[in-house]
Amino acid sequence: MNKLKCDNCGEHQARIRHVSRSYGSGKDLLVLEGIPLISCPRCGEGYFTAETLHEVERIKLHREGFAEIKPVSVARFHHAA
Repeated sequence: MNKLKCDNCGEHQARIRHVSRSYGSGKDLLVLEGIPLISCPRCGEGYFTAETLHEVERIKLHREGFAEIKPVSVARFHHAA
């Protein structure tokens, strides 16, 4: 696995992890799975890229096209290539 340069400490120890986050509450709850998070074990920083944050916002805006209805709405993040 290739290690990335951490934007916080500058070391080449960062890796991409995939995480889940929830947005909203009640009937408006959306669980987004598989979001790529850059995580650095050296400094402990974890952050999303601007591109990832834009995609999260797009999914939230158009949740009906991405979400699979379960007891709560769940969508998987898919990076557009």
